Amino acid sequence: MDPMVIIEKYYPPGSGLNRILVDHSRQVAGKSLEIARNLADPDLDLDFIEHAAMLHDIGIFLTASPKIGCTGNAPYICHGVLGRDLLDKEGLDPAYGLVAERHTGAGISIDTILRHALPLPRRDMVPRTLTEKIICCADKFFSKTGPARHRPRTVRRILADLAAIDPEHAHRFARWAEAFRL
Repeated sequence: MDPMVIIEKYYPPGSGLNRILVDHSRQVAGKSLEIARNLADPDLDLDFIEHAAMLHDIGIFLTASPKIGCTGNAPYICHGVLGRDLLDKEGLDPAYGLVAERHTGAGISIDTILRHALPLPRRDMVPRTLTEKIICCADKFFSKTGPARHRPRTVRRILADLAAIDPEHAHRFARWAEAFRL
């Protein structure tokens, strides 16, 4: 499976949004593979990790996020769920869609969805598998805009940003950062 075939179906080659998505996805794929290799877990499928990391943000074009050139109608927080729907419709193994759905923030719990009345399906979207955790964690190191677009953020900066959104996210990321020796 070549993730670029799927990406280019929704993001025209040479477009600004294609460049933003592909650059970010390559950074996340690289960091995900670095984490996975450092864990040296023989059960981790490095090809799947690389491909899933490339596709984790496939749903962003369906959101209203003008800073990165997204002209869709959905709130940005929905891009993971929308990405899951796209990947499922593409006929991929459902594990790809789950990575897309569960990578937002540091995963979004059903409690958080209900407490904040988020415009998301009423289900738990916290990473469960080691692969989902690795990709979600790696994603936090890179932004699609600003200085972090070109260089990784520090664990300290990520924790501060996540804590401002929801302390539960920061706590979850801190556990991953420790487990992954970041």
